[in-house]
Amino acid sequence: MHIFVTGGAGYIGSICVEQLLDAGHAVTVFDNLTEGHRAAVDPRATLIVGDLQQRSDIGDALEKVRPDAVMHFAANALVGESMTDPSKYFRNNVHGGINLLDAMHAAGCKRLVFSSTCATFGVPERMPIDETLPQRPINPYGESKLIFEQILRWYSDIHGLTYVALRYFNAAGASETFGEDHRIETHLIPNVLKVALGQKPHVEIYGTDYPTPDGTCIRDYIHILDLAQAHMLALTAPHSAKYNLGTGGGTSVREIIATCENVTGKKIAVIEKPRRPGDPPRLIAGSEKVRAELGWKPQFQDVEKIIASAWAWHVRHPVGYGD
Repeated sequence: MHIFVTGGAGYIGSICVEQLLDAGHAVTVFDNLTEGHRAAVDPRATLIVGDLQQRSDIGDALEKVRPDAVMHFAANALVGESMTDPSKYFRNNVHGGINLLDAMHAAGCKRLVFSSTCATFGVPERMPIDETLPQRPINPYGESKLIFEQILRWYSDIHGLTYVALRYFNAAGASETFGEDHRIETHLIPNVLKVALGQKPHVEIYGTDYPTPDGTCIRDYIHILDLAQAHMLALTAPHSAKYNLGTGGGTSVREIIATCENVTGKKIAVIEKPRRPGDPPRLIAGSEKVRAELGWKPQFQDVEKIIASAWAWHVRHPVGYGD
């Protein structure tokens, strides 16, 4: 297949592009490079630099490429930032997404795999988070993703779009070639590893009074290669669907820091800070539905192996992609 990947120069997108190419697909990457990196685009792929908020950019690109399917990763994804600048999130994640859907319809492309999030569920009523729970986001980031999921249903009903929305939290780890390098890094694991590399004096823990065993937030960490596998399986889905992706286990902030110390052999200095607005105490995604319907089988259930792959990449790329 020829796959068109929006946000393919970003962390998750770049590794999905690599895995798609390894599987024999042709890939075109569409990215505005504000968050992504040109060096993160696999040289076997074609890069088109453009912006989803510019209808002509995405319309011209899809008309030229006419792909078999689209994988959509291009979104702003910082919970804290969404609480201070909601306009940015609705403009990019919703308006930009509508531009993409309209361009797909005009180009005759009928299949989309959407990178969604379990943040659409807000503070869930129970764990793990399965697809039957009500979606009540507590931040504009989660709201913007939920709105786009709802839009997808209407484009499916009206225009015959087949879509799969994959909801997950806390992608982590690296492939042999590509890893995590955000210009503004808010993710826990890379920030802890920056301390181990001597690039930061300490790591911050935001909130130590949550109703969890050690007082810090618990999250479901999933290896980036397992995410890539799920996205490729979604290309074969016979009908539109929404799936939650998770390992079924949860790891606290303190446990992540301790595991990073074990993997790197370095002591990690910590500063405790107040909670951030919009952070639920515990988020663990259930994935029984996607396992049963698409045959997804995550290979990395051990968070130590996930962190070890990230550490190996950061050691080889101490300044990331260097741009």
